[in-house]
Amino acid sequence: MQPHEIETLTDAVQYNCDVSDARHGADFSLCVYLMKMREYYRWQRKLPYGAPLAKDDVGDWLAAREELWEGLEDAELKPLSIHGRDYDPFDAAAINASLADEGLVYSSGLGNRAKPHFFLGRLARRVRRGGYTVFVAAGEYARDLAAPPAMTLGNSIFLRRESLRRMLWEKFESWRWNRPDNALGRAFTCYDFDGDLEGALDAMTDREIDNALLHEQGEYEAGRLLGDAAWNAMVADLVGTPAELAARAVRDHLADALVTLPKLAERADAPALHFYVGNLNNMRKHLFPGLTAAYDAWRMGEGTWPLAQLAAVARSHWLALGHDMLARHRAADEDTDDLADALRELAESRQLYGVE
Repeated sequence: MQPHEIETLTDAVQYNCDVSDARHGADFSLCVYLMKMREYYRWQRKLPYGAPLAKDDVGDWLAAREELWEGLEDAELKPLSIHGRDYDPFDAAAINASLADEGLVYSSGLGNRAKPHFFLGRLARRVRRGGYTVFVAAGEYARDLAAPPAMTLGNSIFLRRESLRRMLWEKFESWRWNRPDNALGRAFTCYDFDGDLEGALDAMTDREIDNALLHEQGEYEAGRLLGDAAWNAMVADLVGTPAELAARAVRDHLADALVTLPKLAERADAPALHFYVGNLNNMRKHLFPGLTAAYDAWRMGEGTWPLAQLAAVARSHWLALGHDMLARHRAADEDTDDLADALRELAESRQLYGVE
């Protein structure tokens, strides 16, 4: 592709990112929204991490961005034109096949609340493993406000190094305001963030991109065990409800029990273990209190065997719960709200406290 063709493609992907943000910008709490907008500004302006941000400049940019989104709330997504052919923006497999020799990688999918995510970036490497292909992206040319560092789509796993690095920076910046003694803080103190910010971010990104791959490998296996089509249909019926968060947490726990937890226990990698537990969202901690208990046992010097033992139990537990949720969804004759309540209650009735 010629430079002007890449620029045209970038503009089209960014347009779809803007449409998605226009529809879903209100999904975040005000605090999270403002933090993400600050970092989005930093990304667009190509500013280094830690560089002071001019308050007036950020304010003017924020106002302009929100005005842009207001004009796109009812807009339709654009097809992407590559080599004279138009592609549906969600047909990532066909788009990547067309970009195979261009040094580019593209991804599209649905995240929390069915928010579409799109990105176009520079392809760092592509690796075929078993039944799936791993695409690792370096610099990103187009992205939306929420930029997931990793995503599994069918038989493809996408890892976004720049998004992961930026996510780590955001979490570090939030943590250092008060520096609480928690799992996330223990992970950060394993690196020299105060003395060498860029070096620390690089080192942490190198480690955590490997761990992100472990989770996505688990996602791929979880999809094979649960059935991606049935699971995605269920989640689509739960969008915007607490049951959506519960369903996503159940699948995440299954994915990690299949791959991530056994590997972390085997490696006994302290920074990775701290970050793994520190990065758990509230729903995941709520459904799996035994995980933080095993982490605390490891911290008290019991070794990683509690995590390894728990992973073995968790595999069967979360798989059984996932199948039960799917069965309830298939048999449902109640309306959407009743179904969502029933599935949330089912998940919460099956919290995993530990190894009995």
